Amino acid sequence: MLQPNRHFYFLSMTQLLQRGRQSWSDIGGLATAEEIAQQPAVWRALATSLQTELPRVSAFLCDCLRNPAQRVILTGAGSSAYAGEIIADTLDAAWPASVRAVPTTSLLTHAELYLDANAPTLLVSFARSGDSPESVAAVELLRATVPGARFLHVTCNPDGALARQAGDGGHVCTLLMPAASCDRGFAMTSSFTSMVLATLCALSPQPAEQSVAQVNALAALAEQALAVWAAPVAELAAQRVGRVVYLGAGPLEALAKEAALKILELTAGQVQAMANTPLGFRHGPKAAVNGDTLVVLFHSAKALARRYDSDLLAELRRDGIAARCLTVGFGADIGVPAVEGFSDAWLAPLWLLMAQQYALHQSALLGLRPDNPFAGGTVNRVVQGVTIYQE
Repeated sequence: MLQPNRHFYFLSMTQLLQRGRQSWSDIGGLATAEEIAQQPAVWRALATSLQTELPRVSAFLCDCLRNPAQRVILTGAGSSAYAGEIIADTLDAAWPASVRAVPTTSLLTHAELYLDANAPTLLVSFARSGDSPESVAAVELLRATVPGARFLHVTCNPDGALARQAGDGGHVCTLLMPAASCDRGFAMTSSFTSMVLATLCALSPQPAEQSVAQVNALAALAEQALAVWAAPVAELAAQRVGRVVYLGAGPLEALAKEAALKILELTAGQVQAMANTPLGFRHGPKAAVNGDTLVVLFHSAKALARRYDSDLLAELRRDGIAARCLTVGFGADIGVPAVEGFSDAWLAPLWLLMAQQYALHQSALLGLRPDNPFAGGTVNRVVQGVTIYQE
């Protein structure tokens, strides 16, 4: 389905996701457009850095993931929480250790449900800036609650509060993303996908060289996808909608949540969005579909899951209520050729490229400034106004 585009590199000098660079700059969207389009290059830079970083992280982890008593908590807020949700179940199935995703926004309010002072615990924090109050507070909470807790900080900002934390007697390890991943725009784009891929590599039981090769292979697919998808996604986004529904099963449910968040953020809430699973959608949420709704279903790499995907898609198309229904993934309306060896968690960053572009174009269509859709400051790039309370 995807074919290499020999003109892609030339066009990228003047055109960016179907607009001229000056046009993006004029509407206040150049940073976000660049950060979406740069992801293949960022992933390649990540693969290069991981060649030296993975042995260091592996030495820090030692054999903890082989310990059935070990707890691993993947945490963050907003997009960073969804990064953990995408990969948690895949990692949990791969190791004797218990791996789960718990947002900082739940960890801080209901710590007793997630922490055990007697259980060895590794907190993996996802953070673009590393300065959000919940991220810092979650680390301090574990230090106070779980003796000997250890911390892996996956962050894009070398100057952030998390990255500045010292080694703490071997209890802290920081995994920095490539510099370009620290998005200047409001919405997390390259930061999100980089942190997902880096953590899959860092916590995977497979050899480091295999993980690095997978990142490079995904970068090649993403480069082609950006060239081939750009025109159809821009055409799709040229039509105004009132709401968007993203659907996905397993790890792709968290991808659907991130995709829904992107359209909410970049349209400043003017386009409402929701996420669900294909099977769960029938249990009430389907009532949200009307003639002003776009439904996007992320096809799974798993054949069994795709059978359920196809059933729901056929049902929605028979209903004829939604403005449009389309699929993203293998054998989909927007997709790539089948590639062996990639699970849904690994493919989620690739499929997200479609949703990021769609949200960017919808923002422009609504006359907003995509790099900062909230001109009044009601929502901020780094969360503000959070008071941290103690028991």
